[in-house]
Formats: sequence, C-alpha cells, structure tokens
Amino acid sequence: MKRIAVSVAVWLMLLTVLEGCGKQTGSSDVFGRDNAQKDSVIIAMGVNSEPEAGFDPAYGWGAGEHVHEPLIQSTLTVTTNDLQIAYDLAKDVSVSEDGLLWTVKIRDDVFFTDGEKLTAEDVAFTYNTVKGESSVNDFTMLDQAQAVDDTTVEFHMIKPYSIWPYTMSIVGIVPEHAYWPDYGQHPIGSGRYMLKQWDKGQQIILEANPIYYGDEILMKKVTIVFMEEQAAFAAVKAGQVDLSYTAASYSDQTVEGYELLSFETVDNRGFNLPAVPSDGGIGNDVTSDIAIRKAINMGIDREQMIDNVLNGYGTPAYSVCDKMPWFNADTVTACDFEGAIALLEDSGWVAGDDGIRVKDGLRAEINILYPVSDSIRQALAADSSNQLEALGIDATIEGVGWDIAYERAQSEVMTWGWGAHTPMELYNIYHTMSETGLAEYSPYANEKVDAYMDRALASSNLEEAYALWQKAQWDGTTGTSLDLPWVWLVNIDHLYWSREGLQVAQQKIHPHGHGWSIVNNVDRWSWVQ
Repeated sequence: MKRIAVSVAVWLMLLTVLEGCGKQTGSSDVFGRDNAQKDSVIIAMGVNSEPEAGFDPAYGWGAGEHVHEPLIQSTLTVTTNDLQIAYDLAKDVSVSEDGLLWTVKIRDDVFFTDGEKLTAEDVAFTYNTVKGESSVNDFTMLDQAQAVDDTTVEFHMIKPYSIWPYTMSIVGIVPEHAYWPDYGQHPIGSGRYMLKQWDKGQQIILEANPIYYGDEILMKKVTIVFMEEQAAFAAVKAGQVDLSYTAASYSDQTVEGYELLSFETVDNRGFNLPAVPSDGGIGNDVTSDIAIRKAINMGIDREQMIDNVLNGYGTPAYSVCDKMPWFNADTVTACDFEGAIALLEDSGWVAGDDGIRVKDGLRAEINILYPVSDSIRQALAADSSNQLEALGIDATIEGVGWDIAYERAQSEVMTWGWGAHTPMELYNIYHTMSETGLAEYSPYANEKVDAYMDRALASSNLEEAYALWQKAQWDGTTGTSLDLPWVWLVNIDHLYWSREGLQVAQQKIHPHGHGWSIVNNVDRWSWVQ
C-alpha cells in the first residue's frame, strides 16, 4: 500500500506540472506531440496491472488474471476477435491422432531486437523454461519441447491437450542467447514493441520495434501509467492521459474532450453454492439441496442487479464461459421469480412467521462472503442478499481476506470473479480433483461432467472439443447448468475514458481483469487528424 500511495502523490503533482506546460505548447498537445503527426498514446491502468515480476513469460507476463498478447515478445498463435485460433510466428500447426505430439512450423524471417534470428531453438528453450518455472500457467501436460530444425519445433505431451493452441497464444518467445536472471527487467523480444523505459511504481514506455516482421505499427510510442482509480479519473479531468480505465461508479460523469467507451467481457461475477452436505468443515446443508440452488438461479434478477450495481454497464452471466466458442447457449436461464417460489414450496421449503423458509427443521440461511478489498463484489453480495430475502432465504454478507476465503468457500457461499480465453476455466472450477474426489474451489462432483471435459482435452480436433465442453455444461440430461454448484450473476463491462479523436481498434471480448487486455491491438490504434 505504501508504494501505491507514493505513486498517486507523484502523479497528481506531475499532472499539475504538465497542465501548466500544456498551456504553452501552441500547435502541440500537452505532451509535445505535433497534432498532424500523432503516433503516441498515454494510457492509465490500475496499480495492480504493473507486472511486479517483470516482462518474463516464465513469471506470468502475458498470462494469469490479465491475459493478453505479450507485445514485447511474439507468440506462436494468436486469438482472433471471435476467439478462434490464428497464426503469429507459426506457419502451420498439426497434431498427431493420439494428441501426444504437436508439430509447429515457424517463420524464418523473424529477428530479435538485438539482431539475432529467432529459431525453433528459442521456441523450445522458452517452453522448457516456462514448464520448469511458471507458477501462473499449468504446463503439467507438456513433457518437453524439441527443435527439429531451425523452423520446426515439436511439443511432446504427457497427455492429450486439445486446447494447446490457446496456450501457445499467450507464451511469448524469449531469446535463449539473451535470457539472463534479470531478463524480466530488461526484456529482448521480437514482438511489436520494445521496452524503452520502466519507472517502477509509475510508468512504462514502449516503442515500436523497427524490425518487426508484421504489419506497420501505427502507434509508435505507448506510455502506460499505473494509477489508483481516483487519481486516474483526476488525470482524465486534467487532460493528461489519452485513455484511462474507470469504474461504473464514474459512468454518470461527463468530461469535456473525452467519451466513455464500454467493452463486453467474460469478466464474470458469481458465487459458489457448496453442493454436498456439511461434513468436517466441507459442504453446506442448505445449499446442498438442489431446490435451493435452482431457486436462486431462477429467482435472481440479473438485469436489475446490473442496473443497481453497475449503472447498466454489464450483461447477465449464466456460465463461466459466456460468449466463448465453447459456450452452451442452452444454459441461459430466464428470471422467473414466481417459478422459484413454487419450486421451493413444492420441495418442502415453507415460509415461517418471519418469512424465512424452513425444511425439516433446517432454516434457509446462508452467509455470502466477498473480498473485503472489492467494492463491486460487496455491492453484488448485498444486492443478492436483498433479492434472496424476497425468496425467503436469509442471506447475510461478510467481507473477508483472501488468506481465509478459499478455505471458507468449502462450506460457505463466496462471491468470485472468473473468466478467461480458454475452456480450462470451466475445467478448473468444475472438474474433480483426484486427491479429494471433489472440485477445487467448492465441493461438487459429477462423473459425467468430468468425462466430457476429459474427452474434450483428449480430442485431436478443436471443433469436436468445443462440442464436448458444451455437453459438460448441458447435454440434455445433466451438466453443470443442472447441478448449479455455481450461480453466475453478471459480466462486468470494462469502461474507459477515451480522448476525442483517439480511434481504439475493435476489441476482443475482454477476460477477467481490467488491465492489459485493452492494449492487445494498440499497434492498430490511430488518431483522427
């Protein structure tokens, strides 16, 4: 917290200085950019977006909560705006029938910014390194990467992994000859940008790679400042940034010279409902009743929640993979308050004198946890509590730290945030663990759901795998959307203040985390002259 406070103070002082300078610039803007040749942009991101471990793919750069294309490095594949797979370094990708060997042919015209040629040896070195070092991504399915020749790399898998192309879209390739212990602080890559400057706790400056092999980079200089929400809004009002993240709580404001941009996301919020009876600190006797879980899913008015909490900037959420190619649209559940009431009544949950339902002496009461540092999740928990009370379910709310949240979620309801550009998000939440026979984040088990997801990973065809992921959600008889160990509430739109004249290129659906995903295609941004 100390570093954050200092950073905000520094930036507020800098804003005053720059505002004064701006009044003397004449035909240039406050940063000295010629209005006829604008090819730079200044972007405000949250302080949590600064990569503390540096720009090293082995330590999370490009992955984790703020999944993005790593900019400084190239990747083998990329995802398109509709989340299909396309090529970057790769020219061809093939997989064996048993799914245990992926062969990737790469371009032969790519150079690192130090002038050294990028070869398959660098690709193999990168993947073998991240397998050994990464604590963010799971590489347990990979045995080893091997360079066959300068332009061919083989990935030998321990087990089939049909969605390997999605992993290849976020792993930036590093140079074997220049990968030192401090690589993350001084990265060399072959991507669209080079790290020009990093003032820790304040800003980074990226400059266009002059020997980049791809399309012309339109935005030659990208400055990213790391600021708390309030300071970022002050920077917008002072005209000192071109684009800034913001929250729905600021969406009713107007700022001269700026417009509010809204981007759809799979940055979802929802809560787990422990699906097994209470036993030894695991499970919950109320939420283990399927009638309770179904009634909550039916009875929650998601549109009302979006209006109340997000000022209208969001979409209803029905799964952890809404809008993705592997989403099953049959999981959408219309709000049906009267149907939820009838379901509870028919299942023996009878309202008492205080309006709270009771079944066989068990009172319908739950405690909804939320991260104490997250005001949006607190507001969603409070709105959920109010709506559940109308159903006859007594829901208290409680803020907790992450140090105890995971453990308590094994027996209580917890408000979570998820959402990624990979079906593994579905797997990680719902698939059982061999050690316990239950899912990791909240107790739940369905052998048929597990089988669909296992088959999806083992498939050698990505389209076939999509269909299996969809069946895990609902196959007409069973699935996660029937069992409802989680109820999904909203997908939070990502909001940004954008200076008039800045043309932000079309965005992919953003994943969880209001961070680096906005700059995935910053090289395609431009200014209206």
